[in-house]
Amino acid sequence: MARHPTARPGVQRARKRRRKTRRTVEMARFRGGRLKLEDIDYKDVPTLQRLTSAQGKLFSRKRSGLSAPAQRRVALAVKRARFMALLPYVS
Repeated sequence: MARHPTARPGVQRARKRRRKTRRTVEMARFRGGRLKLEDIDYKDVPTLQRLTSAQGKLFSRKRSGLSAPAQRRVALAVKRARFMALLPYVS
């Protein structure tokens, strides 16, 4: 193990421990991979709500499991649903 340049001889540094993060229910993925591009619509409010957080933010592709084109379609559908007052801008 390489020593730190300013370390005193004979004294070892304590290693930092990584904390394990707990996965909450909200962290669980909604597997949107089953969604087809044709199925994404601004009038489908329950599906859009599953793809947004409690604050109204859109989940990332990594978390939602969507492809890039599907994520863009969902973003557009959420914007349209917000404009039509089907979804709130903020909760």
